[in-house]
Amino acid sequence: MRIEDIDKNFKPKSLPEGVELEYFDVRETPFKVWGLMYEDDSFCRLPDAVAKATNDGVYALHEHSAGGRVTFRTNSRYVAISAKMRSVARFSHFTACGFAGFDIYEKTQYLSTYQPPYLIEDGFGGLITLETNEDRDLLIHFPLYSAVESLYIGLEKGASLEAYNPYRDIPPIVYYGSSITQGGCASRPGNAYQAKLSRELSVDHINLGFSGSARGEDVMAEYIASLPMSAFVMDYDHNAPSVEHLEKTHERFYKIIREKNPTLPIIFASCPDFWKPMKAGQRAKELRRAVVMDTYLRNYKEDENIYFVDGASFYQNTDIDYCTVDNCHPNDCGFYFMAKGFLPTLKRILK
Repeated sequence: MRIEDIDKNFKPKSLPEGVELEYFDVRETPFKVWGLMYEDDSFCRLPDAVAKATNDGVYALHEHSAGGRVTFRTNSRYVAISAKMRSVARFSHFTACGFAGFDIYEKTQYLSTYQPPYLIEDGFGGLITLETNEDRDLLIHFPLYSAVESLYIGLEKGASLEAYNPYRDIPPIVYYGSSITQGGCASRPGNAYQAKLSRELSVDHINLGFSGSARGEDVMAEYIASLPMSAFVMDYDHNAPSVEHLEKTHERFYKIIREKNPTLPIIFASCPDFWKPMKAGQRAKELRRAVVMDTYLRNYKEDENIYFVDGASFYQNTDIDYCTVDNCHPNDCGFYFMAKGFLPTLKRILK
């Protein structure tokens, strides 16, 4: 017996008789895509040339659509998606909705998730039904660990379609860091900590988290320094190959950003999984945290626009074992506390 024969919630959703959808490419107006660019027939988070010049991991991951969003206003009772994907990353400890699903919100209110099929290969379609045909301001989050080539939105024929901008008229917050920054292992894209902060602060963001590959190279610092930003969060201590590598690159990375952005607020953050039940590696974590803190301490008297956010404090308000999937990558609870940990500093910066 098939599971959909046992539980009706697993039956594929279908349109009522007489309802017809019209599909639109999200790259065309009045849709607005945030946090991504389009290059080489795919959405991506930074230019191909920059990714290639950084390292092989960044090049492999730069097309993953972490942090990507599309916004629009419509009165359609049905909102469908049709996504084509160049690649899908699969993990045993990471939900498919997180690495390949799309979340839909009305303003800041979560509505539903377009859930990928269990054996997703190169894309999927989905449909949600809304209760009424009133105008709604909608935001759809892209997947965290998949390369999206195209995304089409299906609306009822004849439904209204207008632009929707949920953000204040200031540049985005840019985040640079590890797999945790990229969003591993949130149960769905809207639960990554930057997504929550973006909704709370009404500020756009760019996610430059690269799983296992954020190593503080000059080429990455120079690219980030060229971006318009309201604030920059520097969070790559996890991916530095060694403490010595972090010592050589951390302050240098900051200085490259600062040279081109004299008044930009810069947040130095240390890793959130500071405590582990096994002692092995704990000393290295302490040393990495000290390197991040030292960059701040050496410069804060001359630079009033730098801040230190201590990742070791993020999970202290709850039982630590509830916050990760593997003693490293946050689950939704962990990302919630990460967002709460960053929020006071970002509110102070953005006033």
